[in-house]
Amino acid sequence: MAWLVLSDGKAFEGEKFGPWIGGDHVIKGEVVFNTSMCGYQEMITDLSYAGQILTFTHPQIGNYGWHNEESEADKVLLKGIIVRELSAGEGSLHADGSLEDFCMKQNIPGLKGVDTRALTRYIRNNGTMPGIMVEELEQAAAFWQKSTPQDFDPEKHWVYQATSDEEYVIPGNGPELAVLDLGAKKNILRCLQKRGYRLHVFPAGTPSQKIMELRPQGLVLSNGPGDPARLPEIAENMGKLIAELPIMGICMGHQIMAMAAGASTYKLPFGHRGGNHPVQNKETGKVTMTSQNHGYAVSEESLRGTGFNIMYANLNDGTVEGLKHEKYPVLTVQYHPEAAPGPEENDEIFDRFAEILNAKWGEM
Repeated sequence: MAWLVLSDGKAFEGEKFGPWIGGDHVIKGEVVFNTSMCGYQEMITDLSYAGQILTFTHPQIGNYGWHNEESEADKVLLKGIIVRELSAGEGSLHADGSLEDFCMKQNIPGLKGVDTRALTRYIRNNGTMPGIMVEELEQAAAFWQKSTPQDFDPEKHWVYQATSDEEYVIPGNGPELAVLDLGAKKNILRCLQKRGYRLHVFPAGTPSQKIMELRPQGLVLSNGPGDPARLPEIAENMGKLIAELPIMGICMGHQIMAMAAGASTYKLPFGHRGGNHPVQNKETGKVTMTSQNHGYAVSEESLRGTGFNIMYANLNDGTVEGLKHEKYPVLTVQYHPEAAPGPEENDEIFDRFAEILNAKWGEM
């Protein structure tokens, strides 16, 4: 047996799977949950989960094995996973292995047999908090007695650990777009690539002048992990480009662009993570179900005077889900239009960005 113990002392019992070092080793991370019913591969390899322990609310995970081509990144920064029932995935004919096989290869420890319904309810009622996975409760008591908040804050922001080490190009026959990689999911790049664009992907810390030296026709800021408020240098850098290029921001990219214009962000009680979040287009009234994975939101009050107008709103809690600049060709969305996993009805935002590019530069 092993345990997940939250920072307030609440403990949930389970059984180990995947790699565990043993001894006094403690697996630590912010404990979050995702309500999606499928897509565990895409979630585990989503770099936006960097530093977190991910709880799956669906009761059975792993039932279609592991398919390498469905990974959303080539590295994993997740700290651990929590499931109710772990399936070996025997029924999937085309699987490259089981979920546990992947966890062993990627050094992702897990707990199975956990009452994930109770855990999710507890987080919803008490808010997201740090947690640790241990083999003995005594380990947890000793850890929390001497722990500090800094134990869960990386010296190097998660975005700088998630981003690419160097710039690279994804070929295409169409216009060239710059992509600022804050921890980008592969499907964002695929959605842009299949529309014909040539992509030049830059690491998160790339100076604005280097991006402009490329003379791209537009810029896309990707999703990414962690607290956006701790990235003022990237926001300041991107602020220099608002009047220079058509820009689209996705998730963390949305938050960075809002900050670049002078807005602020705040932490949500337990985040938005799942494939069933209703979002309304404020211009048309249309409502779509969206895929989301974020723990922070843009403050609506802080948008006054920034030049940004709210384009999308969350119908569950009213939070800001997308922005459009009143003067410059800049739009952002908090949700994930590329899905992977989740509903695919929102990829029209890529077409809308294409229309903005066409209006700026003419038919391409």
